[in-house]
Amino acid sequence: MERAESLPRLHSVIVARDGQTLAERVFHGPGLDTPVNVKSASKSVLAALGGIAIGRGVFAGVDQPISAFLSDRFPSNPDPRLQQVTIGDLLAMQAGLGSTSGANYGAWVSSRDWVRYALAQPFETDPGQGMIYSTGTSHLLSAALTRASGQSTLACAREWLGEPLEVEIPSWPADPQGVFFGGNDMRMSPRGLLKFGELYRNDGVHAGVRVLPEGWVEQSWNERGRSRWTGDAYGYGWWMRRAGGHDVRYAWGYGGQMVFVVPKLKLTVVMTSDPSPVDQRDGHVQALHALLADGFIPAAETGSGPAA
Repeated sequence: MERAESLPRLHSVIVARDGQTLAERVFHGPGLDTPVNVKSASKSVLAALGGIAIGRGVFAGVDQPISAFLSDRFPSNPDPRLQQVTIGDLLAMQAGLGSTSGANYGAWVSSRDWVRYALAQPFETDPGQGMIYSTGTSHLLSAALTRASGQSTLACAREWLGEPLEVEIPSWPADPQGVFFGGNDMRMSPRGLLKFGELYRNDGVHAGVRVLPEGWVEQSWNERGRSRWTGDAYGYGWWMRRAGGHDVRYAWGYGGQMVFVVPKLKLTVVMTSDPSPVDQRDGHVQALHALLADGFIPAAETGSGPAA
């Protein structure tokens, strides 16, 4: 924690072992119960909503084509491959459509119709093939969820996650058509993020109540593609890597909004950071990974004792 305090952009850290909070501290910024912008960690939350929607029958399953909900938003003379894109492809960033993230992000969010814009991107690969990180792809999932459920993604998040976890989920931005931003700008408190991480660590069960469908965590943590930038694996809304000799699953938001789960050590670590526009090459996110790999994981191994 002293090492964490030396990172100027780090706002807060919570470390929990087997559901017990062992350390929590605010270094800068708001308190641990104040919702903050979790940036692209929103994608992990959206993936949870996708799983719940499948469990409730709102979606027929990961193989259901998105054309069932979004065909009227397809461009005129659409690429035939749009008919092949499935809910699972959206969850795994394997729609095949060109990315609206990075250098393309500004033009996308400045467009008059985010859903149409994302669907009109040229295919870079066939659906279900390579991973193409794109917030537009996540936004299509939010649009499909809105159509399928008959209510907003915000309402789904509050009813399906906020209520059972007893976590506040404030409103967040929506596109010009009123579809809540899929994959960015959601707000949750650090303690709320801890509950979310613990939900996944406990196989979708919170306080004895199943919130995520049985098997959804395993599906979400199954590698389906890899980042062309970091080399880390990606499942359904979650990243995966090895750190400190252990398998780590993590939610990742721009600027360093992190939820780390180390299943074998029963360890969940939340870190929030200054989300202001930054040079992503400044090493901050790498320092957070190192804090986990070289700090919290060895500490958990030491604390686990011989029986672990």
